[in-house]
Amino acid sequence: MEIYENWWEEKRSAYVYYIMAEHERNILHRKLFLDLHHAAEQQATLWEAKMQAQRIALPKAFKPDLRTNIIVWLVKRLGAENMHHMLAAIKIRGMSVFTRYHDEHKHTSANSSSNLRAAVFGINDGLVSNLSLILGVAGANANHHYIILTGVAGLLAGACSMGAGEYISVRAQREVFEYQIAIEKQELEEYPEEEREELSLIYQARGIAKSEADKLALLMIQNPDVGLNTLAREELGLNPEELVSPVGAMLSSFFSFAIGASIPLLPFLLGYYSFALLASIVATAAALFVIGAALSLFTNRNPFLMGLRMLTAGGLAGCVTFFIGKWLSIAL
Repeated sequence: MEIYENWWEEKRSAYVYYIMAEHERNILHRKLFLDLHHAAEQQATLWEAKMQAQRIALPKAFKPDLRTNIIVWLVKRLGAENMHHMLAAIKIRGMSVFTRYHDEHKHTSANSSSNLRAAVFGINDGLVSNLSLILGVAGANANHHYIILTGVAGLLAGACSMGAGEYISVRAQREVFEYQIAIEKQELEEYPEEEREELSLIYQARGIAKSEADKLALLMIQNPDVGLNTLAREELGLNPEELVSPVGAMLSSFFSFAIGASIPLLPFLLGYYSFALLASIVATAAALFVIGAALSLFTNRNPFLMGLRMLTAGGLAGCVTFFIGKWLSIAL
């Protein structure tokens, strides 16, 4: 059945490439997708020969599944460039023509920036959600012990949910990558010449002369490790350096949310019962403003306006839950 699955994937690739070429405006990209369409058809023919050799019944015709039809529908309406991540997930090659890789220093800086931005948003989620929860309970005239219990429960539940969601997301991303690399490794071992030709086509689509593209592709394929890494980047548009540890991502999300959620809870834990609610609101408001201003580092916007916008959004969420709690305490 593995031979049939490989044949089916090549036929699916050929079908999708043809659709991509039909709806591609860039002439070089269109030529690349048509060439990859023909290359995928040739690969499928090789798998058909293997099926005949092993006396496996040949399929009558390729029929796309529901997932392929959905992706094709999206490509027709949104374009291949907007769908390149989804296309890479089904092993559609040549997606690197839509991406740009920088040198190692810039890439590391981009990763650090992305991680910092994720941490900032995690803290913001914790701030807004736990303050809203605390205000909702306070609006229902609950005593301080119930507020503390609610705040701690909200902190733990939210942090665990964020951590679990991040772990599943990153783990799934890594599994997709590992699956695609395994297939690429198998094809590189069995059909090195075909892989070299496909890599050369991608380089040509970037404007490199055919002779130079052939030399560069041959140089990359001659070293198996370098070749596999290059194919992952150039054919699939994947960057191995972008993958992070699922456990690390989980812990980062857990603690960033917990830090944010602890700020509105802290005045109650310190025992300032007479003005704990006011202190919680003030501390959270200050933190929201600082986070909004910090986000201006990523958007090049006015830090004061960004801080004010974040403060307004968090304040509205808190007011809504407070008055809902107040209304429920009266209604019930």
